[in-house]
Amino acid sequence: MDIFVTNDEVVQAETALPGLVQKARLQTLLFLAWHLRQRDSARALALSTEAEILILVLAPALLTADEDALYSARLLLVRAELKLLYSALGEAQQMARAALLEFQRIEGVAAQQGCLDAHYLLAMLGLRQGVPAIVEAELALAAALAQTCQDGAREIAVQAFQAIQTSYQNLPLALERWQLHFQVLANDFSPGIACCANEFLFYGASTSGNFAQAAAYGLQAYEYALQSGQISKAIGIGSNIGDSFNNLNDHQSALQWMQRSLDLARSTAWPVSVGNCLTQMAETLRKLGRLDAAKEMLDEALPLVASMRDSRQHLMALRYLGDLLLDQGEYFTALDCFSELQERADQSKQVDYKIGARRGRAHALSQLGRPQEALLVAAQALQLTLEKEDKARKIDVLRVLATIYTQHNLPKPGEISAASASLHYLQLALDTTKTIHGYSVPSELLEEIADAQAAVGNYQKAFKFSRQAIAAREKIHTQEAANRATAVQLSNHTERMRAEAEHLRQLANAEADRAEVLQKSSAILSLLGDIGQEITASLDADAVFQTINRHVQGLLHVTAFVIYLMDADQQSMSSAFGVENGVPIEPDTIQLSDPTSRSVQCIAERREIMTEITADEEIPGLIPGTERVLSMLFAPLIIADKVLGVMTIQSSREHAYGDSERMIFRSLCAYGAIALSNADAYLRLKQTQAYLVAQEKLAALGALVAGVAHELNTPIGNCLLVASTVQDNSKKLIHKLSDQSLRRSELTAYCEEVKSSADIMMRGLTSAATLISSFKQVAVDRTSEQRRSFDLQQVLKDIVATLNIRISHAGHAIRLEVASNIKMDSYPGSLGQVITNLIENAILHAFEGEQIGNMLIKASSIDGKRVLLEFSDDGSGIPAENLTRIFDPFFTTKLGQGGSGLGLNICYNIVTSILNGQISVHSEVGAGTRFSLDLPLSI
Repeated sequence: MDIFVTNDEVVQAETALPGLVQKARLQTLLFLAWHLRQRDSARALALSTEAEILILVLAPALLTADEDALYSARLLLVRAELKLLYSALGEAQQMARAALLEFQRIEGVAAQQGCLDAHYLLAMLGLRQGVPAIVEAELALAAALAQTCQDGAREIAVQAFQAIQTSYQNLPLALERWQLHFQVLANDFSPGIACCANEFLFYGASTSGNFAQAAAYGLQAYEYALQSGQISKAIGIGSNIGDSFNNLNDHQSALQWMQRSLDLARSTAWPVSVGNCLTQMAETLRKLGRLDAAKEMLDEALPLVASMRDSRQHLMALRYLGDLLLDQGEYFTALDCFSELQERADQSKQVDYKIGARRGRAHALSQLGRPQEALLVAAQALQLTLEKEDKARKIDVLRVLATIYTQHNLPKPGEISAASASLHYLQLALDTTKTIHGYSVPSELLEEIADAQAAVGNYQKAFKFSRQAIAAREKIHTQEAANRATAVQLSNHTERMRAEAEHLRQLANAEADRAEVLQKSSAILSLLGDIGQEITASLDADAVFQTINRHVQGLLHVTAFVIYLMDADQQSMSSAFGVENGVPIEPDTIQLSDPTSRSVQCIAERREIMTEITADEEIPGLIPGTERVLSMLFAPLIIADKVLGVMTIQSSREHAYGDSERMIFRSLCAYGAIALSNADAYLRLKQTQAYLVAQEKLAALGALVAGVAHELNTPIGNCLLVASTVQDNSKKLIHKLSDQSLRRSELTAYCEEVKSSADIMMRGLTSAATLISSFKQVAVDRTSEQRRSFDLQQVLKDIVATLNIRISHAGHAIRLEVASNIKMDSYPGSLGQVITNLIENAILHAFEGEQIGNMLIKASSIDGKRVLLEFSDDGSGIPAENLTRIFDPFFTTKLGQGGSGLGLNICYNIVTSILNGQISVHSEVGAGTRFSLDLPLSI
């Protein structure tokens, strides 16, 4: 398995894949999964899964034990790298080591290459984890294997990795050992090898302070990385090209490159790549004075790189954050940030960040009034710049030293001959700028020198440097123009390279077209059968479009491909999908009354239409901005006499579609019509289901209202009866009082009756008030669907109270075992819907005939972050064959007897989508059922 292939080789493999079966298909799946892992991670994962299934199918008969192990280990390595890209470092390391052990059990060059790739991936993991010892050890093992299996491309990739890591520790040694070697390989015919060579030269020039040369190497490395599928490397290189332009004070070009890298990173969704781009863009914004925007980007970036706390990416984020905090005047926070950076940089031996950490600490300490500590730390930073010959960072440290002496009016050291220590360090900084090729002296440095000269009374020199500072600011515009001219020149060079590569690709395609022959009819029909299964397997219209497009592009010469579907009014049709040379076409609508449209003719006549156009012939209905074509093929999408629309392919070639091509296209149209009809039916089913679910919710609330009304009827009726009795007796008492015929015994009896009546009314009204209070809360929660904080015990009590009449009238009982201190921040209405549905489900299904049922609701907190809510009954239980289907929509064993089949499906959807939890069921026939809800305390 090659380590690098070109994009054209990948396209050729993709084109060949649909026509391959058994072992040939497996080998192509392996090839594509390996080389698409960065080009298209999602597809690489899907192909890996298909390959793993195919291995299981082929292993007994068509694969040897070594082939089985070799293929499986290679797929495991693909998955390991995907885990690395998505920052699952622990899983990536386990998979890589497992793959390595598998490769080590096999003999042969392919197994040795697999071991090498596993060591290379483990080195990348060590780099992400910030452990240089692991990186060094794994690369040494990889280098030895590269020589053993005589794999030149892999050997160069490993050498480039080693060289770049060495340059961070000891740049002179790295340049001495590898610079000439990689200069020879910088224009190698293989894009993968040329990328490795230019990448090292890029970082070497950048670290040396030769930023213009660095940008030139970087542009070539970026293009070669894209051509060879090294997308992660391209993202990092592009972002660092922007950093090189930053160091040349061309922030506009820097932002353009960083935005390009960020767009590429976001398209992959790899957290670390996105975080790294955001970090470097934040630094550019800081230099432009847009501190708030820079802070926002760093706040987004830091969590993305947090999984690799000792890596260079995380160190870079800490350094940039520290500099931003200094600019914002947050000196205590900046000191903490640079202290953490220093600790981590010292542990990982990253010299450039060791310098940056100490420079930042010295600056912060000076601002906090601790000059002696600041001087000590700055001196350490200066010594490191001298050892590493890092001129750009040396300038920064010298300026910090000057600032310390200026701010605190410290006496100059005895060995300094200049008029002041500040002036001495600033002059050293100025002298250093002259040794950096292409470096523009910042006007701020010249102004600082002018201030230092004025402070010692050298006003003439101060005036001179002030004027130089003004000239430097004016020169920025000229320098920016020059940098842009350099960038344009470099871009033109890159475009020439790209054009040459495209020319070679077109020649290869032309040769392939001339050599291509049609397969035999039986082979074509077999292939179309497999394609038809794939097209009709999906119930999503967009997925159907993409699948048809992929196969159309792979089987036929297509310049433009469009699918039109009938509009609802049946008077027009609109393009649902369209591409031209891989680029989406703007949607358009065709009226069925258009007499010139071939699509309309195709529908009206319900037949396939083939059109050949001469070079000078006018094309009716040509979409503005699209390419002129010479061959056009239209076919209706028909299913059961219903016209769904039209599918058309068009080619810039003359006579592109013969009998064989038309047969293939006709078959694809038939499969497409079936798939789109199924997708439309499925969509309607989902809409109907959603409507029924809404109706089910309303019905549940209506039943709740009816139940509460019935429950209130008894206590309120009793109170009315008692009140009317008291009223009648009161009238009699008043009458006897007026006649003076009232006896003591009658008054006593009346008082006892009033007391007894009051007790009865208080009990009834209290019961009604409690029920109304519970109902009000449950109804508000159920209808508002608002998130709020609540006590779980109280909410469950309210829910059970409103359902108690339903439960008691059915002859059953329910208990609550819920602690009083479980607080949740969630959706009580949705939770109430789930509990209501579970209770109704138990009443309807669990307790058959005259069985008296008992239900229990329990809740317990899990690790302070989640709650386990259990609903159980002692009913008849659920048969094993139904357990896997109870959450399916419309599945019920009581159809026509009150069961809709949606209750538990609603529970499942609410728990998983709204409450962000999980629901499971355990049941045995005759032993009852238990539903378990694992819910977060706070969503």
